[in-house]
Amino acid sequence: MSTAPAIAYDRMFRLDGRTVFVSGAAGHLGQAMVRGYLCAGARVILNGRQAPRLDALRAKLRQEGHDPDAIAVAVFDMRDEAALARCFASLPRLDVLVNNAITVEMGTIATASPEQFASAYDSGVRASFTAMRIAEPALLNAAAAEGHAAVINIASMYGTVSPDPSIYGDTGLNSPPHYGPAKAALIQLTRYMACHWGANGIRVNAIAPGPFPREEFQRDHADFTARLAKKTPLGRVGAASEVAGSAVFLASDAASYITGTVLNVDGGWTAW
Repeated sequence: MSTAPAIAYDRMFRLDGRTVFVSGAAGHLGQAMVRGYLCAGARVILNGRQAPRLDALRAKLRQEGHDPDAIAVAVFDMRDEAALARCFASLPRLDVLVNNAITVEMGTIATASPEQFASAYDSGVRASFTAMRIAEPALLNAAAAEGHAAVINIASMYGTVSPDPSIYGDTGLNSPPHYGPAKAALIQLTRYMACHWGANGIRVNAIAPGPFPREEFQRDHADFTARLAKKTPLGRVGAASEVAGSAVFLASDAASYITGTVLNVDGGWTAW
């Protein structure tokens, strides 16, 4: 039977001395989570497929005053098992694994292909499972040192509810039919892994973001953004920084008794 970790109330949200791996780190939500982890004191490994984007993000983070020694870059596709193995084998411990990456092509019921379904599932579900399995030894080392380690899977509100067709109309901005099913599978995988790893001190949770359009998207599609905002009880879309707090919380000692849950960060979208 595992024992409860000792929690210092004045540091329950701190991640000093801990290592966090974020896939899709250069993306809209990825960048926000990276900043949150750095501000909480963690060492963060930025993962993505494009070296220039990751190098640019690292340079920007340094310009913002973040400790350059706390920022590392790992360039590879999360579907590459050999690259995953090399990366995680080099880590004496991994405190937090954030599965954020997914490859999704736009499409509709009429245009979506079996290949697009396969790509979304492969990148969003199978790759996440493979990352968890390969990272297990490093996660166990962290759990032994801190009392717990954390996996955070980035799902979506569309993993639990369908997109409302009336919002999208003929905009061409439709959430494709392969995106939600992949995220639903990731949510179920989260529950499965949480139940099977709980006794080992590895917590597995998911965050389900709601509408988080980029600022330039909001400017270019103001009417559509307004329809998204109206769909939420809070009456607005989210800012990427509003995901960072949830990501830090689920990684921290403050969440040491939370596993197998899905934290909806959606402005109340799924509440009605």
